[in-house]
Order: sequence, then C-alpha cells, then structure tokens
Amino acid sequence: MKLKKVVALLLAGAMVLSMAACGNDGGASSSAPESSEESSAAPESSEADDSNAEAENTTSGVDLSAADCTLEMWCIATESDSNRHSYEAAIEEMASEYPNITLNWEAFENQSYKTKIKAAMAADEVPDIFFTWSCAFLGDFVAQDKVYCLDETYAEYQSELPEVMMANSTYDGKHYGVPLTMNIVGLFANMELLEEAGYQEIPGTYDEFIACCDALKEKGIIPFGCAGSETWCVTEYLESVIEKSIGADAMNDIFLGRATWNNQEVADAVDTFQSMVTNGYFDPNGISLSNDEVKANFMAGKYAFYMNGTWNCADFANDENFFPKVKVAEFPVINADKSELGQLIGGPSDTLAVTAASENAAVAAKYTFELGKKICHYGYLDGCGLPAWTPYGDTSSVNALTQDVAQICNEAKAYVLFGDTAMNADEANTYLDYVAQVYGSNIDGKGFIEGLAKDIR
Repeated sequence: MKLKKVVALLLAGAMVLSMAACGNDGGASSSAPESSEESSAAPESSEADDSNAEAENTTSGVDLSAADCTLEMWCIATESDSNRHSYEAAIEEMASEYPNITLNWEAFENQSYKTKIKAAMAADEVPDIFFTWSCAFLGDFVAQDKVYCLDETYAEYQSELPEVMMANSTYDGKHYGVPLTMNIVGLFANMELLEEAGYQEIPGTYDEFIACCDALKEKGIIPFGCAGSETWCVTEYLESVIEKSIGADAMNDIFLGRATWNNQEVADAVDTFQSMVTNGYFDPNGISLSNDEVKANFMAGKYAFYMNGTWNCADFANDENFFPKVKVAEFPVINADKSELGQLIGGPSDTLAVTAASENAAVAAKYTFELGKKICHYGYLDGCGLPAWTPYGDTSSVNALTQDVAQICNEAKAYVLFGDTAMNADEANTYLDYVAQVYGSNIDGKGFIEGLAKDIR
C-alpha cells in the first residue's frame, strides 16, 4: 500500500512539470514476428487525486455486457516484448468478463509498426483499436481526423486515470488516447562487472563515470552495448547526454519546435557522445545488432552498462541469475550550469487509441479504457513501467528494480519525452537519420546541428 501511494503521488506531481509542453497545444520497444490471437474487464479501483471528478458526469452510455461484436487491434507487444504478458493477461481477463466481444489482435515489431500504422492511416485501413505513441505521433493522426474523440468515455474513468496522465494525448483540449504505463531511460549496470573494475556503486558524477568506463576497458570489459540497427536505441544514449548537457527546458524547446537545432551546446553534447563511441566504450559490433541481441549480451555479462527504457525491469527481474547483479540509476550531469539530477528522458507515451472510422467506435472506446487499465495493472506488476492509472489491488509483488525507478521519478524535476515521439513523423524520421549518422561516425556535432537546422528548422 505504501508503494501504491508513493507511485500515485510521484506521477501526479512530477508529470505536471513538463507534460503540458506536448499535447495541450494540439500539435504527440522490441522485435519478433507478428502474432495473432483472440480475445478481453474491469477490476476494482482505488481512490485517485482527481480534481475533475465532480465536473461533468456525462457517460458514454455503452454497456459492454450487452455489446455483441468483433474488434480488431494492432500493437507492438510481440513475443519478445517485455509488455507481452501484460497484454495477454489483460486480454484473457477481458475475454472472461465479456465473452460476447471478440478481440482479434496482432503484434508487430516496433520500428516496422511505425511505418505500417502511418501507411494504414493514409489508406484508411486501420483496425478499431491501435497502439500509438503519444504527443506528435498520435497528433498527426488526430490532425487528419482519423482518431475517435474519447472525451465522453473518459468522463467515466477520471477517478482512476488522472488528467495529468492524459496530457500527452490531449489536443485542443480533447482526449484521444488511453495511456498505459510510463517509462524513463534508465542507466542499468551489471554490478558484478563494475566490482571487477573497483566500483561498488554506479558512479554519480560524469567524471567518475568516465573514469569507471576507462577502468572497465582496462579489465577487458566493454562499458556499453547499443543496438545500431534500431536507431531509437541510440537515442536513449544520445538524448540523455544532450539533456544532461543543455538542460531539459532547452531540449524540450528544440524537440517541440520552439527553438532551432543550430545550437552549439547541442553540437558539443553530440561530440561528447561520439567521443564515447570513438574511445571504445561501445561494442563495435553493436552497430549491426538488434535491441534483443544487445539486451541479451548485457544480461550475459558482455557489457557493464545498458541504457534503455525502464520497461526492461520486467525481463531483468524474471532472470533469477541476473537480477541480483543489476542496479539502475539516471545518467550523470555533464554541465551543472545547465542541467541537474532529476531531469529525465521519458514520460507517459505508450497509448491505445480508437479509429474514428470504426463501425463500433463507441464500444471500442469503452473497451479500450477497460483493456488499457488492465494492461497498465499487469505491466506494473511485471515491472514494465510505472502506472499511468491509479494502482489497484495487491502491488506488493512489484520488483525492487521497478521500485528503484519509482524513487528516481519521485525526485524528478523535469521530463523530456523521447525525441522521435515528441516530433511529428517527418521531423522524427529526419532526426533519426542524423542520429544514425552520428553513431556511425559519419557526421560530428557540427554536421548534426547544421543538417537538422537545414532540414527541420
């Protein structure tokens, strides 16, 4: 119960710091073959801090028990995805409570899904319910009138789903997405390897961190692994370096189009990241590896550090041999004049939405809220992230690593949403192309800022 209250407080408080920057002006994890299954219900919920609970009491008037239809859903919870179990458990529970509704669902690999969903939107071939990232990614679809407005249905769930958690999927004051869990980029460390280099804790300052990387190299241990074949994985490193160099506010301004990329401090931060690559801190084979391969290497003891989303806590906790070795922290501050601890990359992003053209849009909307609540619940219990919904039931089984992430977030001062989500689709693709060039040492910091300033702003 204590952890449940801590999580509710930290989410309600910390998210206010930065989420208004993304969704309210109307502007926005894994690999395996696709799979398909059939379906999904509503557990008890606890009290939430909801200032709007007594506002309008309008409800959608939809009774899922009386509905009789088939719904189609796309998501990215592939067999190897950390969130797979939370989807399966939630869908099974929904199927038990609402046997009259059939859910056919397919899961696609993260990067390919981004292309697939955009093409499907253009062709009006999107399923009733679809996974999306919030902020500009979803905002592009909203601007095209492709997404069903959830205001009427959300009124039924305000006491369980705080308004602040809806901010990244709110456009012109209207709600279009059901958030699931929230995550940040974590600096995961294999403490067994750090101890070989003489370190009992994850270094807290940047100078100590670099000294640790050098000590690891001297022991023949590769400090980092990063999946170059999936550019979003590279951003987990690069964005952390930029944020801890120029500060969260400056980075948010650039991501959201309020400032130019032509910023010398960004160039310097990119050069800092690239020097880590050229100094041999990264596995040179990582340029061609997938994220699944890199994560497996980290868990097998090939790398000392792995920077990625905190949804990985679930997989780490499920490995009884590896779990005692792993700790999590945030990336250290590089420029204390601009940044500070508590400035994090991440926030509520994983979202379910309903297609405006769905023949069963109202039923799909109610179903999506019920399903989303359950995915959030099981994802939190599994350690796939912190809950966007107010936790319910027994949460005592939440693993210690996820509790450590909750403590990091409890001390958060600002969040910057993942860059390829914060930007619109075209800008995100351009941005990722330049990130890949940085990791491949094809351009330096100067080329990065000048190229993006020319191609974006």
